[in-house]
Amino acid sequence: MNTTETNTTLDMNKKSIYSLQLDELKSWLTENDEKPFRAEQIFDWLYKKRITAFEDMSNVAKGLRDKISEHFQLTTLNTAIQQTSADGTIKFLFELHDGYSIETVLMRHDYGNSVCVTTQVGCRIGCTFCASTLGGLKRHLEAGEIVAQVVKVQQTLDETNERVDSVVIMGIGEPFDNYDNMLSFLKIINHEKALNIGARHITVSTSGIVPKIYQFADEQTQINFAISLHAPNTELRSRLMPINKAYKLDDLMKAVRYYIDKTGRRISFEYGLFGGVNDSIEHAEELASLLKGIKCHVNLIPVNYVPERDYVRTPREKIFAFEKTLKNLGINVTIRREQGSDIDAACGQLRAKERKEETR
Repeated sequence: MNTTETNTTLDMNKKSIYSLQLDELKSWLTENDEKPFRAEQIFDWLYKKRITAFEDMSNVAKGLRDKISEHFQLTTLNTAIQQTSADGTIKFLFELHDGYSIETVLMRHDYGNSVCVTTQVGCRIGCTFCASTLGGLKRHLEAGEIVAQVVKVQQTLDETNERVDSVVIMGIGEPFDNYDNMLSFLKIINHEKALNIGARHITVSTSGIVPKIYQFADEQTQINFAISLHAPNTELRSRLMPINKAYKLDDLMKAVRYYIDKTGRRISFEYGLFGGVNDSIEHAEELASLLKGIKCHVNLIPVNYVPERDYVRTPREKIFAFEKTLKNLGINVTIRREQGSDIDAACGQLRAKERKEETR
């Protein structure tokens, strides 16, 4: 379904108000001769009532509304395209204030509604199976632009009295390549005065920027952590994921062990199955050996076909054989439930199809 919205003219030099932590907003109010308690009122308008214009904040004095409007923008995302799958999955192609586009996905599960957010316009990691990296990295998203994705989906769910129950940072881009904005986003959506999404209902995934894994471990959050692995040895991983040339598999696994020792938390490994590439029984055995003794869970992902890439999906019987081999070797493993197969479900696929000028 194509949708068209009126695009509010935004000053690209203004910071998104969604980028502010509550304490930062209180400090800004104090510095501008306003009462800091107004910050909680403003957060209530932003995240509970989910206003679409500053003038909607009816219990905030006009003078303060004007000050806020002068210094900040209320980040709005234009819905360029909205696709709805038969299984209830909704994929949004949002247009940003500078004309670039990003993808956000609403996934419906038995345990609630999950939103997959994007952290960058494009990606420079260069994974050979991913449409997100087509055209490279255009820019990082501001924290507020990531927050706005969740707000926008929540506004959609408001129409049916539903809520966003969980968030995964697995959309376009490498979250750890935009680390500070990603971390600010996490704190905002987790805050009880904002969207109040529990830390254990948030998952962040990385392709393996090793120094940032150590840094993230030291944050000591309760947020779930996933590694995009996709290969059981360093040679194959380098073919699939060029980042492995910068951060070797051995170094990645050392960082994984540090994370587990530091936090006591389990790690998830995302393993996409590509037909004839990484899906043999020998690969499963090698993967089990690599992960032996590590507190982890493996999420097997039957890949979505991407026209711009050459990989094909592993046959169903081979997926089950791969899973069974891991289980027999003591690895905790599940197969990700397929969603959105009748729409442009693969990460970056809708943007690649509709915004070719961005992804050349």
